[in-house]
Amino acid sequence: MLAPFIHRLAGGFAGWILALVPASIFVLLLGYVPTVVGGEVIASAIPWVPAYGINLSFLVDGLSLIFALTISGVGTLIMLYSGAYLAGHPQQGRFLAFMLAFMGAMLGLVLADSLVVLFVFWELTSVTSFLLIGFDHTRQAARRGAIQALVITNIGGMFLLAGAILVQQLSGSWEMSAARAMGDVLRESGLYLVVLICFLGAAFTKSAQFPLHFWLPNAMEAPTPVSAFLHSATMVQAGVYLLARMTPSLGGTEIWTNVLVLFGGVTLIWGALGALKQTDLKQILAQTTIASLGLLVLLIGLGSDAAIAAMVLYFVAHAFYKAGLFMVAGAIDHEAGTREITVLGGLADKMPVTFIGAALAALSMIGLPLTVGYFAKEEMYLALFGGEWTAWLVLAILVAGNAMLAGVALMVMIRPFLGEARPTPKSPHEAPIAMLAGPILLGAAGVVAGILPDWLGHDVLVPGAGAILGRGVESHLTLALDLTSPLLWLSALTWALAILVYRQVDAIRTVLRRFDTALGWTADTVFDAVMFGLIRFSGAVTRFLHHGQLEFYLVLVFAALALALFGPMLAWGGLDWIMPTAELGDWSQRFSLPALQFYEWGIIALAVLGLIAVLVAPTRLVAILSLGVQGTAVALIFLMFGAPDLAFTQLMVEILSVVILTFVMTRLRLDQRDHRRFEDWARDGTLAIICGLGVSLMLMLVLNGTLDTRLSEFFTATSVPIAHGHNIVNVILVDYRGFDTLGEIAVVMGAGMAVVTLLRRPKKPPMPVAPPAPPVRVRRPRKVAS
Repeated sequence: MLAPFIHRLAGGFAGWILALVPASIFVLLLGYVPTVVGGEVIASAIPWVPAYGINLSFLVDGLSLIFALTISGVGTLIMLYSGAYLAGHPQQGRFLAFMLAFMGAMLGLVLADSLVVLFVFWELTSVTSFLLIGFDHTRQAARRGAIQALVITNIGGMFLLAGAILVQQLSGSWEMSAARAMGDVLRESGLYLVVLICFLGAAFTKSAQFPLHFWLPNAMEAPTPVSAFLHSATMVQAGVYLLARMTPSLGGTEIWTNVLVLFGGVTLIWGALGALKQTDLKQILAQTTIASLGLLVLLIGLGSDAAIAAMVLYFVAHAFYKAGLFMVAGAIDHEAGTREITVLGGLADKMPVTFIGAALAALSMIGLPLTVGYFAKEEMYLALFGGEWTAWLVLAILVAGNAMLAGVALMVMIRPFLGEARPTPKSPHEAPIAMLAGPILLGAAGVVAGILPDWLGHDVLVPGAGAILGRGVESHLTLALDLTSPLLWLSALTWALAILVYRQVDAIRTVLRRFDTALGWTADTVFDAVMFGLIRFSGAVTRFLHHGQLEFYLVLVFAALALALFGPMLAWGGLDWIMPTAELGDWSQRFSLPALQFYEWGIIALAVLGLIAVLVAPTRLVAILSLGVQGTAVALIFLMFGAPDLAFTQLMVEILSVVILTFVMTRLRLDQRDHRRFEDWARDGTLAIICGLGVSLMLMLVLNGTLDTRLSEFFTATSVPIAHGHNIVNVILVDYRGFDTLGEIAVVMGAGMAVVTLLRRPKKPPMPVAPPAPPVRVRRPRKVAS
């Protein structure tokens, strides 16, 4: 909330100042590392809705701490980058505020222990990403990308909410830590498949799994800092985090493994191929993110110790190199004026520091030794080596996917920076230090962590994998290279294929684009067709239901009332009460009139006369005035039975109704009578008799039943000590039904506004004054000489 004001005061230094927020969070979280590495868990809970057992509960363990440190650490560099990238932008303060909100939502998501809290922050990430993707809202492509991301991820949010409720019903707790201890109960439940579908739907939409991947490339309409943060450490990783967190509760089954491995493998290959056919740097990196998310989902599906270890290491490696490469792409676009890789070249001489950052990140993406990416690749190959034929098939998919991703890394590292310099829209030069800090530090972190395998295994791999698996794991990371190990030869095969992919990338791109042209449609076009169809269907339904014929609306309302009155009585035997029985007697005994006083008969007569007056009214004005007689009779009944406040309210309502109707009807001729067709008269009269008969029968059934006085006794006993009011009716309206009364007030106010609008007479525009006509000059005919 303060970011725009800080930007106004600090100007170009706002990014540096606001970066202190995630930096402080990062330092705070670093203080938890010794405790978490020691095997302890830090938990905190604040009662939120105690009646339903909902708490604001948070949990710091190995998994959540890795994600939170990545979010805050990368977020610090992103804030610095944003301050320089959007320098001079009139809405930079608003952008920085959105970025901080996005960061806070993602931190809350990964630290939440309650499923309700997780859902709240899950939706906040969707809302904040919508604001960031559509930041440049003057462009149609940005608006479309933002709406598409919001629609898809919010569908996943509804899946998550349904899954959370089902887990709570089955486990008896909203906390994921408690649900993890009851994994057997969830897996053996008959609703396991439904719960699994709910959580898979949430994760697949958020983490862009095939075929729900198409929104992620369109999110590249956001500014580059958003792309760097979105793809490395925030929203797209939320689905991966959810699957990892729910592994002890839902994992370990055959359907879990098959679904995650299948969709993860397809997404890996699809995203890698998609990256090879792109020429825009941001689109290339976006497609590789899809592939990497598929790879992470595949590893979670395998579920072995080595696979989960590979998942943890690959997440860290991916966060380092992907954020760095996106920052490099933004720096190139910022300084050279283009991101098209086909027109870039020779930038290493003009942007040497940027080239170093790109090279460091690409080394980890390729998976060369002395990087975190190398250990991640070795662990994922170890998870599949030596198994059945299905394991070998998945291993082949991993090798192919990693080779294509490594080929893309070579392309991003070499094509823009090496080779012959080419003309660009802007004269390229080195980016500001705030834009270089991220690529250099993150690229260096990917290498430094790779040359410290003991620290990487003990402080990162073991806590993270242990939190996912729910048991202790061991690290065997080492810098020693065993030339006889088949894993090393699989890595060598991956690098060789990567070089082949890089050398043939132009031919591969041509083939893939021809395939797209021949196919003619994509998931993106299907989404557009569905959205346009939904809009057209909504328009048709609106035109059908809201056609503006008030008379037809009233007919539907009263027909629904008649159905609501007689439907339950017919279904549950309520009409049997009116049949003659030995206990109740016949009609004459059951419906005998009570002994009424003369003034009571007078009130009934007044109501009947008012009814007759409305029916036979000669003019509209007489009908309106006669209508108030009914309300007056009801007010007298209230007064007679000891409810003067209700009588007064009813009388005021009737007076105001008559006055308002009279004012509204001033637009019409009140001295006329409405002549109606016989069909309309018969239809409305039949409906009125049916509804009146239904209300009467319902009241008779209620009055002849046993009166349950528990609610009345509760109000009588609690109105004074709790609400401090002696007028029970007022206490009910103001305290016990406060929101209901507020709604009624809102309805009355809305009606009043409508009446005021109807009564306001539009001012007649002044009659235009015609300009004076120019004088008519009569030309005399000339005399022509004969």
